[in-house]
Amino acid sequence: MVHLEKITHKNAWDVCELTIFESQYPFVADNEESLAEAYLAVTSEASYAYPFAVYDDDTLVGFVMLGYNESAIEGPNAPASLKNNYSLWRLMIDKRYQRQGFGREAVRLALEFVRTWPHGKAEACVTSYNPENEVARKLYASFGFAENGEMDDDEIVAVLKL
Repeated sequence: MVHLEKITHKNAWDVCELTIFESQYPFVADNEESLAEAYLAVTSEASYAYPFAVYDDDTLVGFVMLGYNESAIEGPNAPASLKNNYSLWRLMIDKRYQRQGFGREAVRLALEFVRTWPHGKAEACVTSYNPENEVARKLYASFGFAENGEMDDDEIVAVLKL
């Protein structure tokens, strides 16, 4: 059964060793960098990060990270939709486990977690993706994320009303 587990000292390095296909590098952030960003978020007073390992039973298959008020650490040029909302900040499935439904299940579980309001109520969950990443666009759209015209640097922003 697919489930999310908090990143701890017991699984952090295993998460950092997950890999993707070379063709995916323009679209997927490095997990070590993501965990560093999570640390910066949780040490700020205005934002928060929720990094999770994605498991299929006892097998580590991926990584997902949610955020709250990510705009506080991204600065004045951050998309307005990030302010006081949740974000689906990162998603990656190891190349050995792709095309098996784990990404879809990770997003479903991440949104289920967001709807527990771990940092309080919010209007939306926001994500972004490279315009060339059709896989991400279709996946997020299938959950109801809609592009809102904003850009996060060179990425398209999509918003899911909660």
